Amino acid sequence: MKLLKIFLTLVFGAGVLAAPASSIAANAPSLQTKITQILQEYVKERGAAEHINAASVSITTLQSDVPLVAAVGSKPTTLFQIGSNTKAFTSVLALQLQAAGKLDLDAPIGQWLPQYPAWKNVTVRHMLNMTSGIPTYDNDPAFQRQYAENPYHDYTAAELVAVVYPKNGHATFLKGWNYSNTGYVLTQMILEKITGRSYADLLNARIFKPYHLTDLYYDRNVLPAVLQGRVSPGYFYNNQPDNAGLKLIYNRDVRNFSLSWTQAAGGIVATPAAVDRWVHVLYGTSILPQKQRDELRTCVSMTTGKPIAQASPSDPRTFGLGIGEMYRPSFGGRFMFYEGMTLGYRVVHLYAPQRKLVMTVALNSQPDPNQDHVGVLIDRIVNVLPPNP
Repeated sequence: MKLLKIFLTLVFGAGVLAAPASSIAANAPSLQTKITQILQEYVKERGAAEHINAASVSITTLQSDVPLVAAVGSKPTTLFQIGSNTKAFTSVLALQLQAAGKLDLDAPIGQWLPQYPAWKNVTVRHMLNMTSGIPTYDNDPAFQRQYAENPYHDYTAAELVAVVYPKNGHATFLKGWNYSNTGYVLTQMILEKITGRSYADLLNARIFKPYHLTDLYYDRNVLPAVLQGRVSPGYFYNNQPDNAGLKLIYNRDVRNFSLSWTQAAGGIVATPAAVDRWVHVLYGTSILPQKQRDELRTCVSMTTGKPIAQASPSDPRTFGLGIGEMYRPSFGGRFMFYEGMTLGYRVVHLYAPQRKLVMTVALNSQPDPNQDHVGVLIDRIVNVLPPNP
């Protein structure tokens, strides 16, 4: 059930990333026309294969967070489920508590969550960088069937964790780097226990409000009615064998289903422009002290799970604390990149500091993995951006 996963093996074209710099603002009207046309052509070309009828993109530069926005089948104000882009928010909350002396990322989680003795020696850092070895609950066939039969159920964090907690009390840990949404739900539980506040309250009090991040929303279950009407329809078309338990929701619009199955692993809903603003905050402000900023970007190899200084030609995919890094020569070397995915949505953000570029692209489906060509769309967009001044 490849749902909230980071996809760093996207299909890319052969284009070379142009650096937008400040000339994006100067050329905004003509660029918006060009990018809108690219989106129209992509939806026409890929609509049937990817089951999309809406696409939206926001582009900003390191010099300015004023977005250039283009949308087809949607509006600039349309909301999309951003999936695992949520994980960076969770990691920032954990790092903020560490900076305040309230949380040690390297302490065993048993001191906060004694109800899970089989995992007592796992650390928060292990969970945030995907080396905990704890399985992800959303791959469980029984859980998939339960969700598909009642996609409006309001799951608690404990219910999600119970899906994969060993019934005999003896854990078998996966080796190396393994994607696990369970670790982020466990981290959420720790954050809530330390602070006495809900995850939603922490997001609002520590990130959304102080950094004036509008058009980002989180509700553990469903959004308020006033916001539901702004959410794009979203369609699930991934019929891979490991999604067999979800066949009851195949071809259905999932926008009003409960998001309680995602929580701190992927429950935020936003516009692409709002994600762009968040990327500026994440990498360009003092939201974290320098020590914690360094820890956020301290990576492990997605191939071996071992610590690695940075992505490189020989090991191009790495993962920090809720963020991903990739090496690709045509993108100027290393860049931060995440494709968050839920049952009916894909939202990709990239941050390429060498090229002064921040971009977020949103599509309204989850197709079969071999039909996910959003990387090609990204290449087409960046190829029309102005070159270096």
